[in-house]
Amino acid sequence: MSGPVEKPSGAQPNDKPTRERGDVIGSGVLWLAKWSLCIVAIAVGAWVLGTITARLWVVLLPVALAIVVTTILWPLTRGLTRRKVPPAVAASITLLGFVALMAGVVALIVPSVADQAPQLADKSTDGVNQVRHWIQGPPLRIRDEQLDSAVEAIIGRLQSSGAQIANGVFTGVSTATSVLITVFLVLVLVFYFLKDGPRFLPWMHQVFGSRSGRHVEAVLERVWATLGGFIRTQAIVSMVDAVLIGAALFILDVPLALVLSVITFIGGFIPMVGAFVAGALAVLVALVGNGLTTALIVLGVVIAVQQLEGNVLQPVLQSRSMELHAVIVLLAVTAGGSLYGITGAFLAVPVVAMIAVIIRYIGEQIDAATGTKPAVAEPDVDQATPASDSGAAPDPST
Repeated sequence: MSGPVEKPSGAQPNDKPTRERGDVIGSGVLWLAKWSLCIVAIAVGAWVLGTITARLWVVLLPVALAIVVTTILWPLTRGLTRRKVPPAVAASITLLGFVALMAGVVALIVPSVADQAPQLADKSTDGVNQVRHWIQGPPLRIRDEQLDSAVEAIIGRLQSSGAQIANGVFTGVSTATSVLITVFLVLVLVFYFLKDGPRFLPWMHQVFGSRSGRHVEAVLERVWATLGGFIRTQAIVSMVDAVLIGAALFILDVPLALVLSVITFIGGFIPMVGAFVAGALAVLVALVGNGLTTALIVLGVVIAVQQLEGNVLQPVLQSRSMELHAVIVLLAVTAGGSLYGITGAFLAVPVVAMIAVIIRYIGEQIDAATGTKPAVAEPDVDQATPASDSGAAPDPST
């Protein structure tokens, strides 16, 4: 009687036939084509959105600036409304107080500039003469004839460009008018945002429906909390920079110390780049007004303050509100500045942070849908958002 027949090594009774190589390659090509089309569609959509944004920038800029100002003023308005002050009256008091504060800052700066500008101009002339004497000495030894010819060339260039300069003046007048209109629109929008902000989310529920409205509400509350955290964090960091650098400028009797302090505070709202530019300006004014020794001292103070900001204040405060890597911040500021100037640089980081919030929320919903992770509960943003005074965010998994 013969023994059992041995099966070939590695063979299984229920083995499925392997797929053909062509089928595998075809599936991979189809998968790549599908995602390529999706990426192209997203790129086209981003281009269309950018084009629309550029066309509507005159309208979108006041709205964006008004939202930023509203995040600063909302805590005061909320406190007044909780004390039974009518929303319109609370918004009016808050806005008038803000305008009065800004007017007071301008009133402090303008006399200082008017008083010290002639002195600074004279010292600038002395500095130019010193540079001229240095150029004429070793090792450059440039002759007077060469300097005079260079100056004449510059003057001739300016005279030949008279028409362009005149056009620039008229453009500047037009720009100033546009700035005034933008400021007026921002103030009007801030008033209505402060007054009618709590009605916004109920209106969103009506537009998107109950189920989708919950997700929209959750995202908007996170975005608002992130934006408010960014503004408050930058205000604290900028105030520390302005106080420390301003104190050093006052002690060293640097011209325009108050103006430079205000510029340092404003520049702090543009992460990384603003502090560098404000510090360089302070060193330059100290060099022209007080000489090399004072400029070196100011440079040391600026570097020390920026090290304190970068290694202590920013990691402790901004990590809670932004959660953005320094490279992303730098690229965002660079892109915003190249596209929309100083305003784009100021708004770049908040915009990128809000986009990051939306992406994180979508990721959480994907994890919840696939069972990878439970949906994360919404934070309590009662202290930040004018859209909801309840402080209870909806469950994003619903």
